[in-house]
Amino acid sequence: MLFGVVITLLDNQILGFDLMIVGILIGSLVGIVAAKKVEMTSMPELVALFNGFGGIASSLVALGEVARFYGQTLYETGQITASVWGSFPIVGLSILIGTVTFSGSMVAFGKLSGKISGSAIIYKGQHILNALMLIGAITMVVLLCITPSNIILWIPIIVIALILGVTFVIPIGGADMPVVISLLNSLSGVAASAAGFVINNELLIVAGALVGASGLILTNIMCKAMNRSLFDVLFKTFGQVPGAAGASTDGGAPKNVRETTADDLAVLLAYSEKVVIVPGYGLAVAQGQHAIKEVSNILEAKGVKVSYGIHPVAGRMPGHMNVLLAEADISYDLLFDMDEINPEMPTTDVVLVIGANDVVNPDALENTASPIYGMPIINVHEAKQTIVFKRSMSPGFAGIDNPLFYKDNNQMFFGDAKKSLQNLVKALGEV
Repeated sequence: MLFGVVITLLDNQILGFDLMIVGILIGSLVGIVAAKKVEMTSMPELVALFNGFGGIASSLVALGEVARFYGQTLYETGQITASVWGSFPIVGLSILIGTVTFSGSMVAFGKLSGKISGSAIIYKGQHILNALMLIGAITMVVLLCITPSNIILWIPIIVIALILGVTFVIPIGGADMPVVISLLNSLSGVAASAAGFVINNELLIVAGALVGASGLILTNIMCKAMNRSLFDVLFKTFGQVPGAAGASTDGGAPKNVRETTADDLAVLLAYSEKVVIVPGYGLAVAQGQHAIKEVSNILEAKGVKVSYGIHPVAGRMPGHMNVLLAEADISYDLLFDMDEINPEMPTTDVVLVIGANDVVNPDALENTASPIYGMPIINVHEAKQTIVFKRSMSPGFAGIDNPLFYKDNNQMFFGDAKKSLQNLVKALGEV
């Protein structure tokens, strides 16, 4: 894209080398600082921010074309011909999608960074309001095609798009953020492609289409991982699944958990043949990926087969866990997705669940009254023994209890994941 921008600016003699070099230096400096300062736990909100920047950039490109059009036709010739039909529809689409992506991404950024409540903010008639705003914005674009001299209509289109982005994302609960991030990523690509049509730039059209298509495919993968259809994502309230939230399958029986220690767990792992590690957002928060790499190395040296089970939404954005583990130089060959790892669970000696919660909750399979019933999970409860690394007994992002914690074949390892893993490394060295 950098090459595309530079070539376009030079080809059209818009900027000289001096201004382009200044822009490249400023942008590179911002990128370097962001790469150094942003922690892995903050990567999801950074991605949301980038999606928003992509959307507003496309919108500004289209607005620039609007300004150029009016400057060359209305103010110079005093009239606007019907030829505007060929450009205004795609210009309006680019502005609408780009602006919605920008404001929606800013809300996603606020939710992920904790600046806005991560819970779903629901209000009556939200779907009707969103539909009316979308229809209103499209209607104004059509009116502009018919009467392009009515410049004032561009203002409500932009305002409606900004509001629509907010009302579109604000009802989304934190547990559904991976779906939203991938959807916004797709929208930013569509906006970029539309901007490419506006300025007749083939590179922007192709690049935007690639991002839009791949983002839509990823959105579909995320939807399946959350047991949603794309229709539900677009037209139904995020994070609201019919059923009595938090209903339990234990008939109200007392809930007791068994705790383990680093020394006991080290012995259990050292005498195991197959160990599966299921990481979650808690591992990212604790920055424990390097410690889990040490645990894996020690176990493999002892002849234990170690693999990783990765749930598509085990994090705050698609691929979060893959990136996290890659940072610790954990071989990609050891990473298996949900469908690949589940058949291995019955023959697995120990599963280490580190910072994950909802993606291993057996209520998704067993409790029809649970809000997450029907959501595909990693079936860790089928393993011979599970160890859950957790700071406390607090629920996960979905806000519901996990009956896995109370099963006979489970033990809890309480504490910060990184410190717990470091203690485990020491204990393994003594076994």
